Amino acid sequence: MGEPDGRIVVDHLTKQFKKVRAVDDLSFTVEPGTVTGFLGPNGAGKTTTLRMLLGLVTPTGGNATIGGRRYDELENPFRTVGAALEASAFHKGRTGRNHLRVLCAAAGLPDRRADEVLEMVGMTAAANRKVRGYSLGMKQRLGLAATMLGDPHVLILDEPANGLDPEGIRWLRGFLRGLADQDRTVLVSSHLLAEVAQTADHVVIIAGGRSVRQGKVADLTGEAEQRVRVRTPDAATLVPALNGARVEPGPDGLLYVHGTDAPSVGRAALAAGVELHELTTESSDLEQIFLDLTTGREQIR
Repeated sequence: MGEPDGRIVVDHLTKQFKKVRAVDDLSFTVEPGTVTGFLGPNGAGKTTTLRMLLGLVTPTGGNATIGGRRYDELENPFRTVGAALEASAFHKGRTGRNHLRVLCAAAGLPDRRADEVLEMVGMTAAANRKVRGYSLGMKQRLGLAATMLGDPHVLILDEPANGLDPEGIRWLRGFLRGLADQDRTVLVSSHLLAEVAQTADHVVIIAGGRSVRQGKVADLTGEAEQRVRVRTPDAATLVPALNGARVEPGPDGLLYVHGTDAPSVGRAALAAGVELHELTTESSDLEQIFLDLTTGREQIR
């Protein structure tokens, strides 16, 4: 049998830890050629799900497969799946290069592969430094380098942006998009919707171990309520001229107008003879949508 494709299928997955149900009848699919954001608050069950997908935790019920097989059924898992669940799983006394060479030896890969992946993640200059001197962001990059050693079809990453500075986050976006463009499957967990939304094609949002929303990022973005930001010294005259649109007052003459668009507000102000100092269309924050979906649901592990 050849290597499986990179399709991830989580099918009615459940995990019960004594009295805590960490994952509850969870199902989703991740297709090759896409970046999928696996999102939820801290304690929502994301890491437990990924650990079941990688065969590190035994499900109570359901299945998690890669290319139709469980992780322990893969002929060459190191070359099929690259996973980074812990940014701190390194021997602090080894250099970054030697850490990767140890992994190469265990996987039967040539030492030169360590240098290739260090260059891939922008860590060549730090290759001979000991890991104890690495920042959290550097450890994240080293972890990503380790996931790429076997040139895998599938990448499974748990909070890979933790510790990265803005430049590093921008680099990570391009790195993940480049992998998807090579028809690889990329599953990235995070608790930051707004950040993942700039990279991912699809999202799976969970809370309390259960799915609360799945779909394309574009669809979720389209649901963001638009509002018009208006600043005027004569709010008392403008508000009655807006034909019943909902108006939320702000400081220093600022108004947020819901249920209409900026041209309509501008025409109403002109007709009423109201001076405007600002007129801008805004969309509600994606993080607020995320909070609306997840707040108030029981958080677990």
